[in-house]
Amino acid sequence: MAKMTFVLGGARSGKSAFAEGLAKKYNDVVYIATAEVKDEEMRERIQIHRARRPFDWKTVEAPFHVDVVVSNLSEKVGVVYIDCITLYITNMLLSDDREILKQKQLQILDEINRLSKACRESKSDVIMVSNEVGLGIVPDNALSRVFRDIAGNANQMLADEADEVYFMVAGIAQRIK
Repeated sequence: MAKMTFVLGGARSGKSAFAEGLAKKYNDVVYIATAEVKDEEMRERIQIHRARRPFDWKTVEAPFHVDVVVSNLSEKVGVVYIDCITLYITNMLLSDDREILKQKQLQILDEINRLSKACRESKSDVIMVSNEVGLGIVPDNALSRVFRDIAGNANQMLADEADEVYFMVAGIAQRIK
């Protein structure tokens, strides 16, 4: 069975740089990018991530259905690297304004459960990155609170399935599982 590694921490904690360091130990990397360019600031962030990645890594842009992407990898690779779970949740949460938030919450957590299962069943090792969003103040609006709740629940699900979990603080990795 493949090894799952989960890396989480706050914004600018060094999550991606640490996870990239883990992935660089593998010969064959498939990088699944969940970010979408929605504005110039996000375009710049994505460019920074792209510039850090080795040229021999295969990049798959997948803002939705990451579980399907993982399941459809036709052959074993060294590692599947997924960055970032919270952006993935944001994509799903904001994809259709007409749905009731509670229904959306259940659908998203079901999607995360399918992703977790696909990663567990993968022939390849998997590294996932996510933001820890539960350490701050309670958000002042319903959408932000729902996002925080979904992300917290998703992080718990993925950490439970993972073989190793790292929490990043100021660029320092703390292994917690």
